[in-house]
Amino acid sequence: MQNKLDDSNIAKSPQPDPLSWVGKYADYLFGFAMSRLRDEDVAKDLVQDTFLAALQQLDRFEGQSHEKTWLTAILKNKIVDFYRKRSASAIKDLKVTGAEHEQQDFFDAETGHWNQKHRPQAFGLETDNPLMMKELGGILNDCLTKLPVLWLSVFSMKHMDDLASELICTELKLTAANFWVIMHRTKLNLRACLQKNWN
Repeated sequence: MQNKLDDSNIAKSPQPDPLSWVGKYADYLFGFAMSRLRDEDVAKDLVQDTFLAALQQLDRFEGQSHEKTWLTAILKNKIVDFYRKRSASAIKDLKVTGAEHEQQDFFDAETGHWNQKHRPQAFGLETDNPLMMKELGGILNDCLTKLPVLWLSVFSMKHMDDLASELICTELKLTAANFWVIMHRTKLNLRACLQKNWN
């Protein structure tokens, strides 16, 4: 009877192959970066930085995950670093009291319901129509590109990467109040842009 664990039966991820990364993962990583940054040049730069960082950390790859997952994790960190650097100056201009005043225009003070003028309008969207969904996706993408970088950073981290609000505040050095102001303004801005551009 064999008491020792046979290491040969344990499946490990193959060693990363840096020579194949560009061919295998560049398009995927670029698409991932573009969906969060909306800036082609920055996305290309961060993908290149990801490959370089992965080469420098090659000895740390333990095979616990697929190399695509590992590269994506490195890219996520690069994106967060980019957000952090770009958002530092934008935080100074953010005024919480101004956002509270803005909300008074949108909501009834007594009931908390939308005022008639600012009430969201129905889009008339047929979710089973792929052409309509593609058109809406294009309009949403255009609206996202118009957002200030800090707003896009917070929105992407929250709704695309599904990060906890506390983690976003820590990463971007935001207060909880600033975070909620940004989310509020972003949603109002996106709603207005979609309603304006959707026929």
